[in-house]
Amino acid sequence: MTLSSTATIRGSASRLIGSPVTRTLSLLALCAAYIQGPLTKILDFDGALAEMNHFGLQPATFFAIAVIVFELTASAMVVSGFLRWAGALSLAAFTLLATFIALRFWDMAPGMDRMMATNAFFEHLGLAGAFVLVAAVDLNKGART
Repeated sequence: MTLSSTATIRGSASRLIGSPVTRTLSLLALCAAYIQGPLTKILDFDGALAEMNHFGLQPATFFAIAVIVFELTASAMVVSGFLRWAGALSLAAFTLLATFIALRFWDMAPGMDRMMATNAFFEHLGLAGAFVLVAAVDLNKGART
């Protein structure tokens, strides 16, 4: 591959990846679990209460409502660009906290459930890292000379 063809491919990729549509769809995909989760909790509030009780979060009603409002608000911030960095860092912190509460694979007996929890744990670490990158990009936009 020549230098000019590499530059052409890079330019095309930059236009596609950097387009507003791609950026918005990517941010929606990144926030998908934080949009779907609260909507599911709203539609099945008894299930949301059972989830809070399962993880020992009391009072369950308060925590269920707080999680719903938090996830939808922070997701809206990330997708809309309004204080995107703050929404992204909030979701990163929330993801880490929830991961250490819900995916305690080290306390599980060896087997399929432990393997699945381990995989999910490290996937969530990656998700938190992606939110930190979104925050870094947002905080540094315009900082390049």
